This record gives sequence, structure tokens and C-alpha cells, in this order.
Amino acid sequence: MQAIKLYNFPRSGHAHRVELMLSLLQLPTELILVDLAKGAHKQPEYLAINPFGQVPAIDDQGVVLADSNAILVYLAQKYGNGRWLPADPVGAAKVQRWLSVAAGPIAFGPARARLITVFGAAYNAEEVIAYSHIWLKQIDQELAASPYLVGTEPTIADVAAYSYIAHAPEGNVSLEDYANVRAWLTRIEALPGFVGMPRTVVGLQKTA
Repeated sequence: MQAIKLYNFPRSGHAHRVELMLSLLQLPTELILVDLAKGAHKQPEYLAINPFGQVPAIDDQGVVLADSNAILVYLAQKYGNGRWLPADPVGAAKVQRWLSVAAGPIAFGPARARLITVFGAAYNAEEVIAYSHIWLKQIDQELAASPYLVGTEPTIADVAAYSYIAHAPEGNVSLEDYANVRAWLTRIEALPGFVGMPRTVVGLQKTA
């Protein structure tokens, strides 16, 4: 099988969730660096691949797709053999619910908190951290009832949520109070084919 091209940036959680999915599916992958720090995502060469100027994007033998959650759906449906995305209406809807959480509360909470410390984004850290804990508490409660976000088996919902929650401490969002979340992270990290995102420690500050 020809390698799937993944246009990524190593410190992007959005890119990592696609890299993780490709690895869990054991698909050959060619990583192509898009250096966000140097503005490569806004250059004509990359905008021809993703006009939105964001990572990640993939090229699967001519099928070019952007948006990390959309890519997860594609990979699961094409290569997942029914395992990573339920076909029944209720199961599919439950997965979509968590994809929305990944694109909403997780992006505006843990991911944004990390943007402040790792990339120097100009958000209000106190507000973002407080918002993160509201949602982490809710996620922790939901994980008390099942080992994964949608039942007893991992789905793309878990892949979509993993990266920024796992790296929440980099944004000064502690996971200490969320035992179910931490156990869930451990289960994801134990899956065959798991690949992590590099830890970033530059710019971290101590908080009470």
C-alpha cells in the first residue's frame, strides 16, 4: 500500500490525533512537516492543499482531505473494518457528540490553555483554565460509567479527545482531580500502535 501523506506540525494536537489514528490502523504514513512557526501553512504551496491554511491535511493516493475530525471519519470508514466508528445510528450519533466536544469545549479549554503557554497566545489564562476544569469534571463523570467515551471499545471519539486532554498540564490545567480521565488516558496509551505527541515544557509556569 502506498503511504498516506500527512501534512503535520509535531506540536499540533490536531495533527497528532490524525497521526495517532494512522498508527492505530497500522497504515504506512509519510510525515510532511508544515512549519507553522515559519508561516509555511500560509504559503501558496500549502494553501493549494488546504485553502484554510491549517494542519493537518492528508493525501491518500490523490484523495486530499483537511480538518482533523473529518480525516478521522474518513480513515475509520475506509480502513477501520467497522471497529472505530459505529455504523448504527445511536453509536454514530454518540461518536459525533464527542467529535463536537473535541472541536468545541476541548479546543476552547485545554487546547487553548496550551496555546497560551506553548505558543504565547493572548488569551485570558485564568478564564481558559477555569473553563477547562468545568469540562474535565464532566468528562470525568462520564468516564465513570464506561472505559471509553462511547462504551466498552475505543472509537475515533477517544482519538479526537486524547491529544489535548493528555497535554492539558502543559497549559497549567492539572489532571490530578480526574482519576477516571487519567485511567482513560492510560488505556489509550496501552492500545497497540499508540504513538504519543512530544511533550513541551518551554514556557510553563507554576500555578496554585
